Amino acid sequence: MDFNDTPEEAAFRAEARAFLEKHLDSKGSKPLRQRIDGAEFMQRAKAWQALKADNRYAQITWPEAFGGRGGSAMQQVIWNQEEAKFDAPVGPFTVGLGMCIPTVIAFGSDAHKARYVNKALRGEEIWCQLFSEPAAGSDVAGVKTRAVRDGDHWVINGQKVWTSGAHYSDFGILLTRTDPKAPKHRGLTMFIVNMKQPGVEARPIHQASGGREFNEVYFSDVRIPDADRLGEVGAGWKVALVTLMNERLAVGGSPGPDWSEIMDYARSAGTLKDQAFREKLADWYVAAQGYNLTKFRTQTALSRGATPGPESSIGKIITANQLQDICNEAIEMQGHYGVMTDPERTASDGLFQQSFMWAAGLRIAGGTDEILKNIIAERVLGLPGDVRVDKDVAFEDLKQG
Repeated sequence: MDFNDTPEEAAFRAEARAFLEKHLDSKGSKPLRQRIDGAEFMQRAKAWQALKADNRYAQITWPEAFGGRGGSAMQQVIWNQEEAKFDAPVGPFTVGLGMCIPTVIAFGSDAHKARYVNKALRGEEIWCQLFSEPAAGSDVAGVKTRAVRDGDHWVINGQKVWTSGAHYSDFGILLTRTDPKAPKHRGLTMFIVNMKQPGVEARPIHQASGGREFNEVYFSDVRIPDADRLGEVGAGWKVALVTLMNERLAVGGSPGPDWSEIMDYARSAGTLKDQAFREKLADWYVAAQGYNLTKFRTQTALSRGATPGPESSIGKIITANQLQDICNEAIEMQGHYGVMTDPERTASDGLFQQSFMWAAGLRIAGGTDEILKNIIAERVLGLPGDVRVDKDVAFEDLKQG
């Protein structure tokens, strides 16, 4: 394992840092998203995305033909590390560029690629991922949203939920059931859907944090041309796996306070000498360092041109659970003031409260703890897989409710 940049990586890091220093401010005590309203943030985000695309920093590993740099995965890691040090207006394009557009590139027609890829790369159009449903979360293959063939179109009816950014998205990739007589993994088909067309309704969900990033999305007799199908009819699970693999990579670690930030807070609150707290702090530190070493191993593999394996699932399990534990401890330290969430009236600008409410969702997004533990057990440790009694049963014959 080599923790140092190669000469080429060091040169790219210096180039990236110089570009960022020229165009952005260093990260402040409050995220940019909390300091300006949503409309201004979106305007800045689109301008920053276009600037990155013009300078080939928007998606570094993409081929030049698609507006990328044709660079290495390690260069993308370096860019992400450096950009995180600045007040960059990022977020609205993560799902589209990290999950949806790679799926369009892999399964879309030449017309799809010409129409959608560059506009998404430049931030001119935003995408969302329409997979999860009220009865199909961890078990994505259990979706019930129906697509029925009608000539050269498909008619869509159903509901999705927890769709990030659906209320401001222009397009989405939509997983539907086209053959209820087939087993659940073999009766699915994927489509591109225009989120602004008649029959599509996004309803933002009011979260405990006060935000509205997630949505319920309803489809009522929505017509989609067969030309906007991704992959073969009934092969939607194969298409979805590509999206899900990219999602694991995109979700990755968790933003938010870590062991060093709660240590600083404990020092100011006068609780750093508490032995019980110090034991927890030591556990968080050890887990964080273990995760960092795992990341270094992955980065070393990327640097050498290798492809990281399913062990990347370890990251989210560790960081999401640790984030929840750290924030809970900080809130407990604040006593009855811990119930307050107003950044203007709460210690640390409400960072621990906001992150605590986000952490529970992070343990679900991109694969629940249970799903990721199964991946690690089966594909990293080589343990036997779960028994699947529904493997060869027609979807319409499965017990519901």
